[in-house]
Amino acid sequence: MKTEQSFFTESGTILRNDDLRPCLAVTLGDPGGVGPEVILKALADPSVTESCRVTVVGSRSLLLKTYSQLREILPGECLADPDSLSMLDVEVPSVDGEITVGCGNAASGALSFAFLETAIGKTLAGEFQGIVTGPIAKSAWQAAGHDYPGQTELLAERAGVERFGMLFVARSPHTGWTLRSLLATTHIPLSQVPELLTPELMSRKLDLLVECLQKDFGIAKPRVAIAGLNPHSGEQGQLGIEEKYWLIPWLEWEKKRRSDLVLDGPIPPDTMWVKPGQAWFGNHGNSSLFTHDGYLALYHDQGLIPVKLMAFDRAINTTIGLPFVRTSPDHGTAFDIAGKGIANPTSMKAALQLAVELVKQRS
Repeated sequence: MKTEQSFFTESGTILRNDDLRPCLAVTLGDPGGVGPEVILKALADPSVTESCRVTVVGSRSLLLKTYSQLREILPGECLADPDSLSMLDVEVPSVDGEITVGCGNAASGALSFAFLETAIGKTLAGEFQGIVTGPIAKSAWQAAGHDYPGQTELLAERAGVERFGMLFVARSPHTGWTLRSLLATTHIPLSQVPELLTPELMSRKLDLLVECLQKDFGIAKPRVAIAGLNPHSGEQGQLGIEEKYWLIPWLEWEKKRRSDLVLDGPIPPDTMWVKPGQAWFGNHGNSSLFTHDGYLALYHDQGLIPVKLMAFDRAINTTIGLPFVRTSPDHGTAFDIAGKGIANPTSMKAALQLAVELVKQRS
């Protein structure tokens, strides 16, 4: 028997719907990049669209233009017809300049920013349960006057949260094993990483990761691996002092505080990813038995090089700590291939599918 579900609009009107599929907003991202293309390809897959209700947030005219161009380049390609899609048409009257496929500029930055702002507002108003974001260009946001490191920070600010993180998730097509990697620090220069890493920051990120594994993935007592910062995790102070002076004492304290969990580390960064790689490719027996449910990397490339090496075309970035679900394909605007019809929609499909799973798990 189906149960009615209520959604509140910005005006306070209660909408009732007995369709219990997750309701997702999908932003176009930078219209000069591959976002519109991978969205049209992903939403043409019935296995994606049958599992959720999708509203595209962006420019209908730009999406129609992309659709027409792809139809000429790829006459046999299965694409979603924009006229058949539910869409929030967002216009920015003050945009100066033209949108150029294959290039990010102030105009494309202004639009992609407006798309995301609209999706956040509607989601906070209760019209959507999650947001799947197309890729944006940070330089285009800067050119449009929006000084944010990325979409993650804007999402957190608008949602009013201070505890948030970038978790990268990918499911192996070879073995079915799931990789989950959280970054302790994100979009900052490498030289600033040792300065920003503190026991307080690490505790906040570990709390977030454990809460996410329990709440969003249903793992009651997760096993978590924590990376070291220096080669060989400092080699007892010979190759760096951070582990010896605060990272190891912090981890020992956390193990006492969380005696019901398995916390391993600090694991040398060059060896932490060996067993995940074996579990991903299935080339070392049942190595997934010796892996962890989550991996806490200390800086951007430490966590993302292995993710992109194993799962470049299917990894998903999900922002944890928000009051709603947010996922995104783990690739950029790919301006170099935009408009050529060769963009791979696998990561966008995976982002949509993970959003559905997370909404259902939270429900």
